[in-house]
Amino acid sequence: MNSKPRLFLSPPHMCGDEINFVNNAFLSNWIAPAGPDIEAFEKDICKYTGAQYSVALSSGSAAIHLALQISGVKPGDDVYCSTFTFAGSAFPITYLNATPVFIDSEASSWNMDPELLRTALRERTSKGFHPGAVITVHLYGQSANLAAIKEVCDEFGTILIEDAAESLGAFYGNKHTGIIGEFGIFSFNGNKIITTSGGGMLIGHSKSQIDKARHLSTQARDPFPYYEHTSIGYNYRISNICAAIGRGQITVIEERVAKRRAIYDRYQQQFSEIEGVTLMPRDIYGRGNCWLTCVIIDPKERSFVPENLRLSLEKENIESRPLWKPMHLQPIFASTSVFTNGISERLFKTGLCLPSGTNMSEDDQDRVIEIIKNNLQFSTT
Repeated sequence: MNSKPRLFLSPPHMCGDEINFVNNAFLSNWIAPAGPDIEAFEKDICKYTGAQYSVALSSGSAAIHLALQISGVKPGDDVYCSTFTFAGSAFPITYLNATPVFIDSEASSWNMDPELLRTALRERTSKGFHPGAVITVHLYGQSANLAAIKEVCDEFGTILIEDAAESLGAFYGNKHTGIIGEFGIFSFNGNKIITTSGGGMLIGHSKSQIDKARHLSTQARDPFPYYEHTSIGYNYRISNICAAIGRGQITVIEERVAKRRAIYDRYQQQFSEIEGVTLMPRDIYGRGNCWLTCVIIDPKERSFVPENLRLSLEKENIESRPLWKPMHLQPIFASTSVFTNGISERLFKTGLCLPSGTNMSEDDQDRVIEIIKNNLQFSTT
């Protein structure tokens, strides 16, 4: 086994203040799921992003599920979703027995192609299918083309849900991702730019809708001294302890974004002169947070495939990961409708996510850079 310390893709990075919030929660005995840190964390996220209302939840996927439900998505409705994403963006569609329709990416940002979305909506609605919602993903912390996507949504009278799970700290123009659509969602999973160990957030413009999501997230318990339920709910609320961790984490969000961008810049500088090697585009529609730095190896220029590179890094105890396998290629969605241009499939075959954690030192990054350069210098066609 390699004796060098394990270098993870995007591990949690504590700033130190989290323990103070957690200790206060313990001292006040707020260790149950309810507690004052939850509301405080919700307010912190609203203040940072400019969101009007928010509810803290157990995961980003839970937030998508509730966004779809309170939007009135019904069984059989079409929900149009980015295909180039993690399964957590798409699975909640099936919880409501709605129909996923996957939309491919544009080359400039790797996010949902607005014209493909328009084509899909035009074709599907002409056949009588009802559009329930659109879920667009801000992939790897890069904003999608929100103005164009929102224009298409408005044209067909459907709501827009921004899956900003990866894009806390990223902006579309001068607006934070997540606040432009009817709903936005964030994730605070352990590998995200800030973490609550596990958790998510739903944000929106309507107090009544967010209050409804809050009600559903606590098993839809009605206001009686005993347990009374007139609708089906879910155990989706975040715990007070996790929220306390988030309160500490949000205090350093700008430092975390700056560090991720610096990591991207250093990779870019080191690989810029290697033919056939490029990084994911950045800052196309605003400011990305560079959650993960992704490299593309052009098969026309290099005989090397990303899997070889991943295995070479793994031998040196360094974690890397293929880009997201498109949803329309997943066995579970084999029969699902997709409007594709081939971009997400090409990216999946040619791309690799590199270690990008904010607790990575320059020496750590040098380990990654050296291995990549050593491998690629022997791979010229």
